[in-house]
Amino acid sequence: MTHADESKSGEKRLSDDIDVLEAEVAQLTLELEKTKRAVRDLMAAEDPVAGIYHHEEIFRAQQDKLRLDVEIQFRTNKIHRIKLGITDMEPSEGVKNGFLF
Repeated sequence: MTHADESKSGEKRLSDDIDVLEAEVAQLTLELEKTKRAVRDLMAAEDPVAGIYHHEEIFRAQQDKLRLDVEIQFRTNKIHRIKLGITDMEPSEGVKNGFLF
């Protein structure tokens, strides 16, 4: 991300370029598949009889899998918003005043 893609709070923002977002989704999907495979391999390698457990590694890999799922969903949603022409993501006036509708 470039400096221009960062918000005033210093947090990085998603790109507004569909091609970049789609490339990131593809990369994250590959990482997600590797992580899923790692979880399966770790589970298969456990042997309770021999006292071989990989619970910490499995837990970390599952957390990483969930993070990747969210990252992919964020980018997919951003692509859809760009395609629909939605640029203003401010809450509606009712929500600002405490009302949902």
